[in-house]
Amino acid sequence: MARTPTHRLWATTRVLTAGLLAVSLLSWSHPPRTDPLRLAIGTGGSGGVYHVYGAGLAQVTAPDPDTQITALTTAASVENNRLVASGSLDAAFTLADVAALAVEGREPFDRPLPITAIARLYDNYTHVVVRANSPYETVSDLAGSTVSVGARGSGTEMIAERLLSTAGLEEGPDDVPTEPPMDEESPQDLLDPREPVPDDPSEVNRTRLSIGSSVRALEDERIDAFFWSGGLPTQAVSDLAARTPVRLLDLSEHVPELVEEHGEFYSELPVPTGTYENVPAVRTIGVPSLLVANAQMPDRTAREFTRLLFESQNALVEIHPVALHLHPRSAIATLPVPLHPGATNYYRSVKYAYDERTSGLSPKSTY
Repeated sequence: MARTPTHRLWATTRVLTAGLLAVSLLSWSHPPRTDPLRLAIGTGGSGGVYHVYGAGLAQVTAPDPDTQITALTTAASVENNRLVASGSLDAAFTLADVAALAVEGREPFDRPLPITAIARLYDNYTHVVVRANSPYETVSDLAGSTVSVGARGSGTEMIAERLLSTAGLEEGPDDVPTEPPMDEESPQDLLDPREPVPDDPSEVNRTRLSIGSSVRALEDERIDAFFWSGGLPTQAVSDLAARTPVRLLDLSEHVPELVEEHGEFYSELPVPTGTYENVPAVRTIGVPSLLVANAQMPDRTAREFTRLLFESQNALVEIHPVALHLHPRSAIATLPVPLHPGATNYYRSVKYAYDERTSGLSPKSTY
């Protein structure tokens, strides 16, 4: 029998699954502050950088009796924005392109959501992972194949669909079943998604698997490729490359079209040789990762949360090197997602300004 999420609680990092959140853990529903800082933060799937970053923040702040950070496993970006807006989470990790759709009320969101940014953290790198001996060299080559586009409700799923669309690849008529996004031990792993095969050679059969399940399915040759958007390195991909010869597809040709169609969230970034064992260097698509909060979070809580994030940086770097990218100059570059006023107050206190009139993702100069 597959384990339930309750069997996978990490006591030392206080990681819970979002499905177990029976009541809101919102600290800001109570009178602020001399109360301890208690925040529930949505991360992503096990094996991904959001999960490591959030669990790390919970871990490094655990000795402080006045701070309680609870990191929760989720399907990541799309779900995280919805949970923050609904009040089920205080804060969450998200891709910037997804958060922009949330504040604008564009698909997959049916209305504008009250999302504000605490910080821009680092850039996510889009991975398309294939076996080293496979014939696939470009996204277009995936025609007729079976791929995992990421967990349903994730930012990976959204950018995967955008990439497949730019490559002219449509969804197969019989999309293979998906796993429940909250269950890393899903029985879905027992299914063979190679049936049915698309009738049209321009179609791709999608399956929607978490990063851990995608890795297992590629190793077992039940899928031909998987998409993933995460920081470098992503542990699940590192573990895969150490066991199984794999490659990443070069995605640089798709950057101009993505920028033209969806905005300047996307950039061309290198994945250097040595990032993953025996995986050659490629150029891929970068998307900023944000830490966001509900607009109704009190200013003092948001300021203290932002301060805590930066004061924890050295300890977070020991957990994952992506924390090296945290800096006030880049952290304020979150538009069109507005910074929370409390976060703005923190950045001003450390001499970095934020101008709501600035368009794009460019930080303002220091005072």
